[in-house]
Amino acid sequence: MDDHNKRVIETALLCAQEPLTVADLTRLFVEDIPAGEIDATLLDLQKAWEDKGMELVHIATGWRFQSRLVMREYLDRLTPEKPPKYSRAVMETLAIIAYRQPVTRGEIEEIRGVAVSSNVMKQLEDRGWVEVIGHKETIGRPGLYATTKQFLDDLSLTNLQSLPMLEDAAPMAAAEQLGQAVMEFDPTATVETVIELDENGQPLIQVESEEITEVVAEEEIEEAAEETTDETTEEVTPEAEEKSVEQK
Repeated sequence: MDDHNKRVIETALLCAQEPLTVADLTRLFVEDIPAGEIDATLLDLQKAWEDKGMELVHIATGWRFQSRLVMREYLDRLTPEKPPKYSRAVMETLAIIAYRQPVTRGEIEEIRGVAVSSNVMKQLEDRGWVEVIGHKETIGRPGLYATTKQFLDDLSLTNLQSLPMLEDAAPMAAAEQLGQAVMEFDPTATVETVIELDENGQPLIQVESEEITEVVAEEEIEEAAEETTDETTEEVTPEAEEKSVEQK
């Protein structure tokens, strides 16, 4: 491909707001250009930008230019908004879904050894990283969670095979390793998980602090409602009705 056409592809990628596929790039030209030529041009551009602050990467939804990781501390000074921080629970849950998908909420709890808070799943779904892709044919038909293309794009991955390899695939050791393997969404978060076992060697499902708070709050509300009902509502017996009529 000549230099002019290379420049056209480079400009299109730099100006695009979304990743572009090879099929998208072929529409830049009136003449038919083989997909193989465009692929070769993309690799040439990738190499040409190796020593610059931007890089051309191939992700799940196509090709895009993005700033290199070493430039983050400088670019962050231009944006007052800080990226969201993710807790240990969110990181571990996301990692388990990424490596063991499709997976149910109960299976996530079995691996982590703690109950999964509804708030954790909501954060992941709102961010567009996980979604329910079906239901497991078992009692209750629980939802099967899997990662999305948005998850791959945000981690600059082409596919799930691009995820880091795990040293130990044993379920009992998975929680800590999975949390470490996924991208550092929050450098201050830790991914240490202690899984307690019962006498039969099975994990004991615990409840995380944030979920305990929710449960306690709900119980307190229910108790308060019951007490109010007891105070304001008295059981009326036939004898009480007769006394009331006599008094009147």
